[in-house]
Amino acid sequence: MDFDTRLAQAWVRAAAAAVGEEQERLTELDSAIGDGDHGSNLQRGFTAVLAALDGLDPAGPGAVLTRTGTTLISKVGGASGPLYGKAFRALGAALPEPADPAGFGDALAAGLQAVRDLGKAEPGDKTIVDAYTPALAAFRAAVAAGADLPQAAAAAADAAEQGARDTVPLQARKGRASYLGPRSVGHQDPGATSTALLFRALADVTTP
Repeated sequence: MDFDTRLAQAWVRAAAAAVGEEQERLTELDSAIGDGDHGSNLQRGFTAVLAALDGLDPAGPGAVLTRTGTTLISKVGGASGPLYGKAFRALGAALPEPADPAGFGDALAAGLQAVRDLGKAEPGDKTIVDAYTPALAAFRAAVAAGADLPQAAAAAADAAEQGARDTVPLQARKGRASYLGPRSVGHQDPGATSTALLFRALADVTTP
């Protein structure tokens, strides 16, 4: 199975649905260590993304993801808009056509690099990176072991969810949460949590 235009659109729509369903939880997590607007910001952004995709006649999956990223940058406030926006734009730009699992993994890597370049975060800083990094590693390891796209995506989703849970004992070193110092310990990072939602949405739409 290749990652084609149909899957790109399905992924973004599933991600939008997941954000809508988990908006309150994301807001609760962000209220503990941030501005309390992560859920509402992402919901607003993905609502705008759906409207943008409805008017798009994409030339390929890369165009879908690039438009998604551009829309998130323009519509989402706070740090999450630029971070997710840059990730989707980098992913779209790096996506080969057709995108086999290995090629899609390389595009995911470009997305992670965009996040790290913008946010200057490392694993352990209690950010998006703490879910994205293990997700990418799991995806690539699965592909190297002969997994197809659904299997690799499922492995990535499981790893992202574990990565998000693993942020609970960490002290934030980036973003608004870092201002709390030791008080950020004991809370799951909202950005890592929403990242896990996106990877689970990918796994769901690739499952036959």
